[in-house]
Amino acid sequence: MVRSNRNLNGKPLKLLIFDLDGTLIDSRLDLVNSVNAMLRHFQRPELPPEIIATYVGDGAPMLIRRALGDPQDETFLGEALGYFLSYYRVHKLDHTHAYPGVLEMLAALRRGRDGSGRHMAVLSNKPVNPSRQIVEALGLKPFFDQVYGGNSFPTKKPDPEGARTLMAEAGAAPEETIIVGDSSIDVLTGQNAGAWTCGVTYGFAPQTLQTLPPDLLVDSPQELAQALG
Repeated sequence: MVRSNRNLNGKPLKLLIFDLDGTLIDSRLDLVNSVNAMLRHFQRPELPPEIIATYVGDGAPMLIRRALGDPQDETFLGEALGYFLSYYRVHKLDHTHAYPGVLEMLAALRRGRDGSGRHMAVLSNKPVNPSRQIVEALGLKPFFDQVYGGNSFPTKKPDPEGARTLMAEAGAAPEETIIVGDSSIDVLTGQNAGAWTCGVTYGFAPQTLQTLPPDLLVDSPQELAQALG
């Protein structure tokens, strides 16, 4: 069911910005396995998948910091992050896949109801290289003008720098832009950039959408295509 907190009537949407993990792709198992591989390597107890999933969304450095219990030793933290990134680089596509209906949803939204086409992009807090590699490997690349990651800019979401850059590249005003994601980080990014926001409840952190409600809330890629088509 599509739930709306604001009326999107007005200018048509010219730019759709998507989060990656938990929005377009289900990467949970590969992230969990990579975090636990890091913990094993440093002789730390492994964590349950449902706990690790709550740590995802703010980028790899914060994911590892949370998994290690916020250590004060920055040298150790850097070593742990390096191990995680090396492991994930090899195993990022072991189990990761696009959510059912995502390809069809992207095709419908790219085309638009009037067939005129739209600008679409990915803005993730995952490092840019694995983000682009996953997008390409899963057949999503043709739908997007650009894929930016957590190290594409000096700041990460919810800072609006990435979103504003994408708007400038697409020639889209904030009121012509919507950010789609599975967590409050994406909603806050949209608010900081002055854009519309859409939350998906099938991702990693749907509970955070209750504390910071988006303008639209959908339960599936099919509903997203209907709401934004």
